[in-house]
Amino acid sequence: MTPPPDGQHIAQDLVHRVELARRDSQRLLRLRVPTVEAARARHQDYENAMVLRRVVAQWGWPTRDLVGEEALAAAWEIALRADGLADFQRLALGLLGGAVARGEATIQQWARLHDRCAVNAGDRQRYGTQFRMGPDGPVPALVEDPGQLDDRRAAVGLPPHAQAWAALRRRLGWPPMAEPPPGGGTPDRAPEMVWVAA
Repeated sequence: MTPPPDGQHIAQDLVHRVELARRDSQRLLRLRVPTVEAARARHQDYENAMVLRRVVAQWGWPTRDLVGEEALAAAWEIALRADGLADFQRLALGLLGGAVARGEATIQQWARLHDRCAVNAGDRQRYGTQFRMGPDGPVPALVEDPGQLDDRRAAVGLPPHAQAWAALRRRLGWPPMAEPPPGGGTPDRAPEMVWVAA
């Protein structure tokens, strides 16, 4: 189904913004670029979140009928990167829950956004989807009840944590490691911290 004219414009804008954010994010993660460029990428994520916030204020959470499938995924990714707008990110989490119930989003998207909201609040994540970049590559953020992590992941259709961590390391060009640190990394929230979802 083709989105209506307003929806086409919204869809094109959301998809374009995510393509640019992905490109810059991958560059940051692989090349460890200077702080100025990292700040520029954070600003881009903030601007993207402001655009999505305006869309949500006018239309509600984007639907398939309004923007199409690709822009639905883009809206979720923008919300995931909206670390500079924690209140909006939490609002998006609630709206995404409704979208999951309507079949407009996946439970895996919701789980990743749930975890990102948790780590941004300094809390432990529930599904182990968020990693921070450290000197030796991606390090899992702290998780609640690590012994039950893979059971919680399975309940929302995510692969075992060690498998996801190994795939993330490969995707980012880091060599494999035996296993993630027990319980994850630290919940510290420094301004220059870069989060990545797996």
